[in-house]
Amino acid sequence: MKKTFARWAGMLLLALSLVPASAAAAGYTQTKYPIILVHGMLGWNSIGPYEYWFGIPGALRRDGAQVYVAQVSAANSTEVRGEQLLTYVKQVMAATGAKKVNLIGHSHGAPTARYVASVAPGLVASVTSVGGANKGVPTADIMRGVAAPGSYSETLLVSIVDGIAKTIAFLSGDRNAQMSAAALDSMTTVGAAKFNAAHPQGVPRTACGEGDYQVNGVYYFSWSGARSLTNLIDPVDGPLKLASLAFGGEKNDGLVGSCSSRLGRVIRDDYGMNHFDEINQVAGLVNLFETNPLTVYRQHANRLREMGL
Repeated sequence: MKKTFARWAGMLLLALSLVPASAAAAGYTQTKYPIILVHGMLGWNSIGPYEYWFGIPGALRRDGAQVYVAQVSAANSTEVRGEQLLTYVKQVMAATGAKKVNLIGHSHGAPTARYVASVAPGLVASVTSVGGANKGVPTADIMRGVAAPGSYSETLLVSIVDGIAKTIAFLSGDRNAQMSAAALDSMTTVGAAKFNAAHPQGVPRTACGEGDYQVNGVYYFSWSGARSLTNLIDPVDGPLKLASLAFGGEKNDGLVGSCSSRLGRVIRDDYGMNHFDEINQVAGLVNLFETNPLTVYRQHANRLREMGL
């Protein structure tokens, strides 16, 4: 009798293992409103088949989400990028008939998304900051200190970064203007504070707290990593480890401090991820001992779904 039961149990487990994962999770990521992903500084939507959000759109679409990837200036001020994103949001809404969208922004993409929610809250269901530079980054302060406005060093720095931004724009089909000096100013702590004064929704009122979960009908969320070195064969981990020294011991992901990343409801600010792991880069070379980034995005889409967003 026991042998018969064990045999049937084994057959049942085998049958369940053969059920496609997509069928088991059908609708898991199917949010009410489309999701728009917003890249950070020097980002892109795709260069040929290579995605900034490596594998993330597909992982979300697989179980029902409508996902769109915005292309805004690789380098420009938060406000300029925000106006570009607002135009794109309206295009997505016109194409889909959706009443609102869910915005997910990485790095400089977070304040870019916040701008749209601030000036047009009726179009936005939620804003999610992923490693968002919501209170600026120290590396931008250092660079601004070395390259003061009008100085030769600024001219040299702007020439180099504009060249990179224009190359990215050319390869990705981005026709937006590139202004790296404006982008740098937006990323400094002073520039971020000025932006936050005009667009405070979801920003914590304390140095490292949580912000309002909902403002003007828009829900705010955030998550980020807190490690710079996560995979020894990832070519960007070394530079991120070096950049992390600018934080003087403050918890960070290599480019953005954990406290700076906080917005609205904080899901986590201490994933074992660095700034590029947060978007599954480079090419999926992420921390093998942490939750996979694709899973984090899928979980968040399900969170939005369960909230009716």
